[in-house]
Amino acid sequence: MSQPQEGRRLDSEVHQHDGDGARQPSNSGGTNRTGDLEMMCGPLLRYARMSDTSRDVRLWHGSALVVIKPGSVAPELRLGCSGGAGGDSHDEKNVQSHSLGHIADDRTTIISAKRLFEDAQMAFYRFDLEIPLQENEARWEYELPGAYYSSGPRSGAPISSFFYVPSKHQSMRIMFHSCNGFSVDTDVDSWAGDALWNDVLRIHKRKPLHVMIGGGDQIYNDGIRVDGPLREWAEEQSPHQRRIQPFDEQLRQGCDDYFFQNYVTWFTMEPFATANGQIPQVNIWDDHDIIDGFGSYTDHFMRTPVFVGIGHIAFKYYMLFQHHTPPPPATNILDAPRVANYGAGLDSMKAGYNAYVMPETEVDPSWILGDSPGPYLTQRSRNIYMQLGKRIAFLGVDARTERTRHKINYSETYDLIFARLNKELGRPSSEIKHLIILLGVPIAYPRLVWLENIFRSPIIGLVRFLNKRFGVASSLFNKFDGEVDLLDDLDDHYTARTHKAERNVFIHRLQELSRQHSIRITILGGDVHLAATGRFYSNPHLRIPTTHDHRYMANVISSAITNKPPPQAIANMIARRNKIHHLDRETDETLLTLFDKDPGDSVKTAKYNHCTMPSRNFSIIAESSSPQNAPLANGAAVSSSTNTPQPPPSTSATATGKNGRYALHAGEESAGTKHPAASGVDESGIFTELGDGGGLDVTFRVEIDANRDRDGRTEGYGFT
Repeated sequence: MSQPQEGRRLDSEVHQHDGDGARQPSNSGGTNRTGDLEMMCGPLLRYARMSDTSRDVRLWHGSALVVIKPGSVAPELRLGCSGGAGGDSHDEKNVQSHSLGHIADDRTTIISAKRLFEDAQMAFYRFDLEIPLQENEARWEYELPGAYYSSGPRSGAPISSFFYVPSKHQSMRIMFHSCNGFSVDTDVDSWAGDALWNDVLRIHKRKPLHVMIGGGDQIYNDGIRVDGPLREWAEEQSPHQRRIQPFDEQLRQGCDDYFFQNYVTWFTMEPFATANGQIPQVNIWDDHDIIDGFGSYTDHFMRTPVFVGIGHIAFKYYMLFQHHTPPPPATNILDAPRVANYGAGLDSMKAGYNAYVMPETEVDPSWILGDSPGPYLTQRSRNIYMQLGKRIAFLGVDARTERTRHKINYSETYDLIFARLNKELGRPSSEIKHLIILLGVPIAYPRLVWLENIFRSPIIGLVRFLNKRFGVASSLFNKFDGEVDLLDDLDDHYTARTHKAERNVFIHRLQELSRQHSIRITILGGDVHLAATGRFYSNPHLRIPTTHDHRYMANVISSAITNKPPPQAIANMIARRNKIHHLDRETDETLLTLFDKDPGDSVKTAKYNHCTMPSRNFSIIAESSSPQNAPLANGAAVSSSTNTPQPPPSTSATATGKNGRYALHAGEESAGTKHPAASGVDESGIFTELGDGGGLDVTFRVEIDANRDRDGRTEGYGFT
């Protein structure tokens, strides 16, 4: 098959890739085509990693993904650097309004596409981007000549946008989110849709975001059992019939169509679609990216043909849409000791019609692949390691592929992860000061074992019997395996009884990693639809200053950016359960007193609750004192914040001998709306004495009014 003609190379040495597996474009120049590329989804940006080609040259690696109608010529992407972060006159919010006409031709390049997957309905193409970091933060603009949408808000407009790359001296400004969708029982209109993405774009306009980390549930596919092809199967009253239902070709095709259309619908919905084209993503999946509770149901139910089948289809589209990676072929699922009669079509990577799949000949260096396939997926777990600028490293743990009700990750996978971390952090040239770890589900969180005990008590067995016979308390039980509906959510938690030992070993290994390499570890979690921050720290009797405490780790819990929050009573109940727990004799844990008030004039929590916030939210994470401050873009105001930042507290004396109900260090003092990090834009200046970059500023942007405000206005809460 012929290859696209190689495009020109920029003077600034943007690296060019040939489009393996793609067909020859109709022309090879940068002129606009006559609209022969009908878009279905995209562009979607992804950040992959950084690499050093020499002592002075560091490359930013990423990609852009588009989905187009099949049978078209291969698309091309025109890319150019328009300078620094500030002083631009373009409309930042409108992805359609950009043109590279203001950038000289010798400062742009044409990048060819790689065809990842194509069948009779869709064609996925990826543009590989390699950009040298410069002395200053830079804005890069791109367009897709000849590409167009035939309907929707982008109809008839050119496809173009921009993104920002940090300078070689900067660490990235990070946006973190989770639970980007709605549960099946939600009145979407009453929650103003995905309104908080408007606030993300306002902050991005004020001060550029370099990457957005998706902490799981980037999309909700649960509707497949309500108004999709699994409805009849889900409504089957006989558990035996559900277990033996074959996943035949007709059902496989219906589920494949559902997943694809759901991705296209959600990823092209504004304002989320605009953010996808401006801020590169790094994602790790969770259960709703597959289906609610996947991995946490009973083993015999997880091994049913239908559940195994949809797991593989979900993996296919997770790889394509969220990682811009061709789906690897599934191995023979019948090799595993599972129940008989799995039906046809389980290998979702090989469609029942003629399809092209680009071979994954090289594994991206960012992946940490598990050694063995998961128990219910014939795929290896895909964990991610990458550097987020100069002083921040990131680890994303795939806590879903290997999950069962009794295990989150294989012991061998933990060994692979820590081997990679020790290798990267132990390099003599390493300047890493902060390691951010994404787990998806909170790990420093109030215990709910008492609720697990109730759901597993004999009385629930009686209620289950009455439910099966007479329909009593039908809303209490899920229709999949007949267990209590909330039990799969509780089983997901690291603090669940079944995961306690695994959790403790993991935390101890992180503590040793921090001690050995003198790095601060921060953990990200989502899933629970609450904003909160847990902390591990040395028991006060040890009197270790927190700035020297390798056990101090904050767990930033930001959830959900789109889904509805739990009732106020649930948030207050969890706050009541916020005790000072003892991981061991030397490590305590508890939630931070962070929410000094409810956002705006709203009433969302009880007066005593200052640690859990039942309101939609996202977070911003950035160095507290960047050696090269990024200029503000266009000088626009961020959101409608009512914050009044205070001067940074002195860090000369670190709090010691205090328990976690108090501020453990200067960065936790005055945490909340009056903290200098509360805006998500301004640097707090705390911990400047620690050298370049200082500490990490953490900002929660919390929605004020979810029911009436479709602009998604928020109030900020901060700590460092």
